[in-house]
This record gives sequence, C-alpha cells and structure tokens, in this order.
Amino acid sequence: MKSEKGKQRIGITASKKVGNAVVRNRIKRLVREYFRLNKKKIKKLIDINVIVRKNSAYLNTKEVFSALEDIFEKVLSDCDN
Repeated sequence: MKSEKGKQRIGITASKKVGNAVVRNRIKRLVREYFRLNKKKIKKLIDINVIVRKNSAYLNTKEVFSALEDIFEKVLSDCDN
C-alpha cells in the first residue's frame, strides 16, 4: 500500500502456528533486519506487511534473506504498475 505517513514502514504478522515465542521473534528480527539493510533500495513510500508462514521457522538467515529478496522484488514491481 502507499504510505499515508510519508515514510516506509513494515508490519510483521507471525501467528502461534509458526512456533513458540522464541521462533516467532527470531523470524520477526530477521525480517526487520532485512528491511533495515535494504530500505534504501525501495524508492517508493509504501507500507509492507509480511505474513510469516510455518515453514519459515526452519530456514536459516541466508534462506530467509533470499526469500525476502524475491518477495520484495515482486512487491516493488507490482507497485510500478
């Protein structure tokens, strides 16, 4: 969505189905870190909501970043249209 606040924001949703609190918080930390490192690549002012799936609990950091890169590329290409 286009941001109404005038800045880029990210929301992360991880339900209890993903895992216990330790697992959910780990995934949320990784998503926030990826967003922090790649925020400058996103030229548009948009709000992004990431919904964490069960299988992401078993991914290592490199796999999570790779998946997020694919997702962010798709989101940004959809925003250009």
